[in-house]
Amino acid sequence: MRYFLIDASALAKRYHAEKGSPLMIHLFASAASARLSCLMLGAAEVVAALVRKRNGGLISASSFVIALSRLIVEVLDDTAFTKHPADSALIRRAIGLLVKHPINSSDALALQIALELAPFHRTQGDDFALVASDQRLLKAAQAEGLVTFDPEAQSQSDLDALIGP
Repeated sequence: MRYFLIDASALAKRYHAEKGSPLMIHLFASAASARLSCLMLGAAEVVAALVRKRNGGLISASSFVIALSRLIVEVLDDTAFTKHPADSALIRRAIGLLVKHPINSSDALALQIALELAPFHRTQGDDFALVASDQRLLKAAQAEGLVTFDPEAQSQSDLDALIGP
């Protein structure tokens, strides 16, 4: 079984139609929420992105409410969906990644969590993938040996192969 860490760049696609959204909808429909996770910071980034889209007139007030409500139900209130805290200890562990890779601080936190989750899941007989659309984060994750999925560039068959039976 494969578990997934979803970066904000991919998670936002679940709640606002854009390139890659159909694959994020497919991931949520095909994988149990217990196999999905994100940083709490990433969830907050999605809310901020939705607010910017509403304030910029890119989505209506009613579409904003629907998207936010779905995020709350599917991620924030779903106890099976794992939310990783971006606490001081994680930040401290991620600092070295900022020096090593040309990524921003929130990407370093996602990458650090992914680097910690992958070996944990492997020791349990499972596998792990980082889902993101941020190219710098994807490149850094691949350089670190992680399995990645980009909903903007890859196909549903690629995703199905990762989800498995």
